[in-house]
Amino acid sequence: MGVKRQEPGAICVVLACLLAAAVSAMGGQAQPQSSSKKSDEKRYARPADPALYVGSETCKTCHADMPSKDFFQHFENSPHFVTTLDTKKGPEWQACESCHGPGKAHVDGGGDKTKIFKFETASAKEVNARCLDCHAGGSQHMNAINSEHAKNDVSCISCHSPHHAKTSEFLLVKSQPELCYSCHLQQKAQFDMPFHHRVNEGLVQCSDCHNVHGTAGPKQVRASASQDAVCFTCHTDKEGPFVFEHQPIKTDGCQSCHLTHGGPNPHMLKVSNLNLLCLQCHTTSSFSGAPGAPSFHNQASFFQSCVLCHNAIHGSNFDATFFK
Repeated sequence: MGVKRQEPGAICVVLACLLAAAVSAMGGQAQPQSSSKKSDEKRYARPADPALYVGSETCKTCHADMPSKDFFQHFENSPHFVTTLDTKKGPEWQACESCHGPGKAHVDGGGDKTKIFKFETASAKEVNARCLDCHAGGSQHMNAINSEHAKNDVSCISCHSPHHAKTSEFLLVKSQPELCYSCHLQQKAQFDMPFHHRVNEGLVQCSDCHNVHGTAGPKQVRASASQDAVCFTCHTDKEGPFVFEHQPIKTDGCQSCHLTHGGPNPHMLKVSNLNLLCLQCHTTSSFSGAPGAPSFHNQASFFQSCVLCHNAIHGSNFDATFFK
């Protein structure tokens, strides 16, 4: 007498029932990782009920006439005004309420400030979460949540003003470099040195070298187009590739010899005596793998400047000792 073989469909039904029973025993939490991921992606909840939103024209009835705070004149001239023209999304993505949240409770409460999101009184994390809900995409903001500014509780509105910006570009509260100098006073002094990058003259901006919204590298320093040192964006003749590379440039970067913002020495070198800079590595001591200076290099006479002979110091295609 043969054993009746179970059909594949029946087996699937049994397995589905067992899985449902297991999920029920766990309290219905079958996919905790998926749920967590979904909550991380949504930076702050936007209520989707259209009845909670009153529209920017209702906001205008009170806020347009406030003394010295002509919000709407500046808002209508700002890039954010384009949200009022977006009819593909709901009211939670349009105009004032896209940033400040639904306004019905605020209006019904006679302008109760506790019923609306106020950027001025919110924490830096709350402010950044609101802004990044729209601005998180793109290469400029992809590391914003882990940036040095975010880690030090510097919020978006510390540098940007949606309503009263002083610059037409990026809605900054001040123009560069004065905005950066508000916190970075040490760098302000460095740019006042005799030899410096021409930031104060307006030829270079802080954001040309630093991504203020964060990078994967230290000091929020940008990378060049080849993902190398940002210095090569301007100093392309020093980039190479060379047949004979000067090793510190590839290992420690330009700052191994140069002060990046400014200093008292020509070419923004770290020391005034060029030979002393070279001898920091080119020594007979055991700690350095660089070749030492030959015995006939008399530092007191002809060999007072290494680059008189080694003039291709950043790299050479013809000579291993960087003579040409």
